[in-house]
Amino acid sequence: MPVTDEMVCFSLYAASRATTQAYRALLEPWGLTYPQYLVLVTLWIEGDQTVSGLGDHLQLDSGTLSPLLRRMEQADLVRRERRSTDERIVTVTLGARGRSIRPELAHVPAAIAAGMGLHDERSALELIATLQRLTATMHAAAPAPARRGSP
Repeated sequence: MPVTDEMVCFSLYAASRATTQAYRALLEPWGLTYPQYLVLVTLWIEGDQTVSGLGDHLQLDSGTLSPLLRRMEQADLVRRERRSTDERIVTVTLGARGRSIRPELAHVPAAIAAGMGLHDERSALELIATLQRLTATMHAAAPAPARRGSP
């Protein structure tokens, strides 16, 4: 048995890669990436968002999110608008294509849940809770990055 078969971290890594590959295959016909899909789902469910709010929800920094949103805007998936009351704040809304493809992507969550062997809402909620606890404890356990110039 390979040593990696006995490592929790490798099992989590492999599961994450398999999930990403499944999303890639499911979203490819629409030319979407998984992060783009997450933006759309957030807008579909929660409505318009500020760029910083989206970054917080998706745990993405502005250096990653801004080019992602620019490509999505070019594809008419989203629109970005500066608030007239404070031009530093950019609001992200659904574009025409972003609204129109929602019904076409309605099968994705069920396909992913089936692939994960989640057959009811309770098992999905238990897995989500476990993964959220893992994320929180790993963030707490991770050492702070060393600052440049610090001994």
